[in-house]
Amino acid sequence: MEDEDGLDGEWVHWLLDAARARLGMDIAWVSVFTEGRQLITSAVGDLAGMNVREGMSAPLEGSYCVRVLSGQLPPVVTGAARDPRTRDLGITAELGIGSYVGAPVRDADHRPVGMLCCLSREAGSHLDGDSARTVELLADLISDHLRNGPPGAARDLAARRARVREFLASGAVVTHLQPVVDMTSGVVVGHEALSRFPGWTGPGVAGLFSEAAAVGLGVELELLALRAALDVADGLSAPLPVAVNLSPEALLADPVLHLLLEPRDHPLAVEITEHSRIDDYDAVLVATTRLRERGIGVSVDDAGAGYASLRHILRLRPDVIKLDIGLVMGVHTDLARQAMTSAMVAFAGETGARLVAEGVEDEAERDALLGRGVRFGQGYLFGRPRPAEEVLV
Repeated sequence: MEDEDGLDGEWVHWLLDAARARLGMDIAWVSVFTEGRQLITSAVGDLAGMNVREGMSAPLEGSYCVRVLSGQLPPVVTGAARDPRTRDLGITAELGIGSYVGAPVRDADHRPVGMLCCLSREAGSHLDGDSARTVELLADLISDHLRNGPPGAARDLAARRARVREFLASGAVVTHLQPVVDMTSGVVVGHEALSRFPGWTGPGVAGLFSEAAAVGLGVELELLALRAALDVADGLSAPLPVAVNLSPEALLADPVLHLLLEPRDHPLAVEITEHSRIDDYDAVLVATTRLRERGIGVSVDDAGAGYASLRHILRLRPDVIKLDIGLVMGVHTDLARQAMTSAMVAFAGETGARLVAEGVEDEAERDALLGRGVRFGQGYLFGRPRPAEEVLV
């Protein structure tokens, strides 16, 4: 018998098993979100082998799910134990995650109320954009199934929204900066602004962005983070560009665009991630044209992570293309990654874009990238994100 959310029945189990088998993964589950936690309502595969069981509840903080929803992770993670975005997360070791694919389950208002996840103990070099689209399609089927049943997970929406609004009113945000360097010399050529929220008592940064988006306050949170980042940029003494991350939805919001277009002396750039959905490219192009007229550069993040990134590049013609960490990690030993890197170098050269490699962690990767023509890099090899007041520029 199904529960009130209709997510533990035979049909859902069959769909999960189809997803797991299609992608060659060890397990698959569907979960629903409650206040700061996710409940696994259905799961299939070698559950014991990955320490998972139906009915299991875990904090959203530290999970892959909230990072995917907030744009801090792409929907496909091919090497979780090597990727610095996931390798130090407790959940990676607890479940023995080698690879991951996830897509949100949404309610009638298109807000995420749960997640369909496929996981494996092994790295997933075979996983790609098609894998993400497969899981997204099946998640949409489950979403339709959920909408046709009685409401469950979204009943506390008003309370969740009030909690996020209360935090937004406090304005508690700290901006960290991570350097982008010229890998030939190690000289810093710019910074990426990353938000931290010390006053948030729920799930971490990714969890807050996800929760805000889920309750319809995502743009408001991005605007708060943007104001803090711009204050930091205006206070820097050296004229190095600062890149701010914005979703397409936020970029199209009048308060955000007007704030970006205000006169200022410090150079800026806007990063649009590969896994941020764009429904209206024409509107985004109008916005990016206005940014460029003010001297604000446009970046596409996570290039090489999937088909969507290539579509973003072709449609948006960015000034900066940032190579996804999944392409960078292990590039010195992987011929396929080297070939893709060379192709991106050629494309950037033909279009006049600057290529920046993300997630560079060791000298061998740096040297391989330089050998393929990638001059600029970002990653722990060159510097971790630090509070802005600690950055000497």
